[in-house]
Amino acid sequence: MPEKKASVHWEGAGKAGQGQISTETGALDKYPYGFASRFGDDRKGTNPEEIVGAAHAACFTMAFSFAADKAGIATESIDTTASVRLSKDGDGFVIDRIALTLNAKVPGLDEAAFQKLAADAKANCPLSKALAAVPEITLTATLVK
Repeated sequence: MPEKKASVHWEGAGKAGQGQISTETGALDKYPYGFASRFGDDRKGTNPEEIVGAAHAACFTMAFSFAADKAGIATESIDTTASVRLSKDGDGFVIDRIALTLNAKVPGLDEAAFQKLAADAKANCPLSKALAAVPEITLTATLVK
């Protein structure tokens, strides 16, 4: 399997510094981030927690779709949100919670089977495994009729 790469360039000290995030695919190309987009209300940049949330939501969504496909059930639409909470921890910070919210339209799937597929996808997606040190990863899964 190929490795996927991202890079960061940072200039300046601490809170006054500014960074740029780039990905190998070009999906992010010198995208800005800094103190204000991480801890303040600057909406012109991104932050590590937002990127982790996007990655986790994307990975979980694919895992759910693939699991449904393996069970012989086609997903019609899937919408996932990941809320990542950064909390103060002594002199530093820690990600202490990720809340996944899944809304999926999966014709022919009953509620019990849906919840099992969702729970299995959460447990087995590579990002969930990589983020296992996060004390709380929740899932609210809603089967859309």
